[in-house]
Amino acid sequence: MEEPQQEKPTETVQPPAETDGSNDKARGPRLREIPLRLMIPNMITVLAICAGLSGIRLAFENRVELAVAMVLFAAFLDGIDGRVARLLKATSSFGGQMDSLADIINFGVAPALVLYVFVLDQARSIGWIAALIYAIATGLRLARFNVMAERQVKASWQSEYFVGVPAPAGAMLVLLPVYLGLLGLAPDRLFALIASAYTVLIAFLLVSRLPVWSGKSENRVRRDLVLPAILVVVFYVATLMTYTWETMVVTALAYLISLPFGARSWQRKYGDWPAHPAQGGDGLPGDND
Repeated sequence: MEEPQQEKPTETVQPPAETDGSNDKARGPRLREIPLRLMIPNMITVLAICAGLSGIRLAFENRVELAVAMVLFAAFLDGIDGRVARLLKATSSFGGQMDSLADIINFGVAPALVLYVFVLDQARSIGWIAALIYAIATGLRLARFNVMAERQVKASWQSEYFVGVPAPAGAMLVLLPVYLGLLGLAPDRLFALIASAYTVLIAFLLVSRLPVWSGKSENRVRRDLVLPAILVVVFYVATLMTYTWETMVVTALAYLISLPFGARSWQRKYGDWPAHPAQGGDGLPGDND
């Protein structure tokens, strides 16, 4: 007699366990809409990169005037992208990284190559070494600036002075031999050797610890000097548009002459140059962050 078959217990299907969200986090943030105002500063930065790279191309095509104009235009865009970001309240870490990448191209690589194509190639290997030194010095200058800018505790004078010549000013200064060449000075070998030495000098000023006035102080202009100051700006812009290279030569020389006066002003106001300009070091390898 067959035994009755026992019924097998029905298996209950367990619903999938709820995830704790760790897998979602691993996939990265979900796509979301971004306000247009957050993109505007990054667009300006991208335009600056395009201007710097276009300057390199124009230099290799022997269109030196346009090449220098594009590098200076890139410097202008770099000067306004951060201010636009703060005005629109659109600052971000991504924008800061983009700005750093743009700076090394616009103020390091592009000026060095424009200068090399125009005059430094007459000095052969010496000119190329000078261009390399300047480009590397720009990268070191920007890295030190970024490290010092990220520190929570800063020296009181850091809102008024840079440590070393800033990269945009360095690009304007290092192109001085090009301005002179566009005014008619023949770019022969002797001129190329002098320009090579001058390029190394600017590279040294970039990585030096010379206090350089930043122009960001909160000093106010007297009311009776406001209109004359506006007229001076108008006069400078008019001469820049009419006598471009003469004005750039005067601007570069005036900036170089102002450096000792800025350092002297810092010394009178703050005393001797400290061993560590900011708490924790001066942005060099080995500092304790």
